[in-house]
Amino acid sequence: MLKHRGFPSRMPGSDFQFTIRRANPKGVTPLTRRERYRDRKAVDRRADALFMQALWEQFGDQPFERGNLDAGRLSWLFGREVVAAEDPFDPASYEALLVIDVAVARASFPDAFDGDDWE
Repeated sequence: MLKHRGFPSRMPGSDFQFTIRRANPKGVTPLTRRERYRDRKAVDRRADALFMQALWEQFGDQPFERGNLDAGRLSWLFGREVVAAEDPFDPASYEALLVIDVAVARASFPDAFDGDDWE
């Protein structure tokens, strides 16, 4: 499992995890598309925005390996802002390639592309 050095491990001041420390010994958690309903808490929406900002700052518009990125956090963006970069795509692989759909991500999280917001 690739560990993304320099990627924030969690949202500052919270328990929202962005990366995992080690591979799951019971098997890889597959990526699934999670629905984001309008009534989600503000802190949940903030975690999504900060995670998207971290992805953009680390990878830009280039494909990246899933590696140690948290499956739960990725699943909130998967299928919309973050899409498969390979065909066939294995959602249960740490080596799976993903890419940011920049147009969709900018529409969903415009502030994530403006710069430093890690206060």
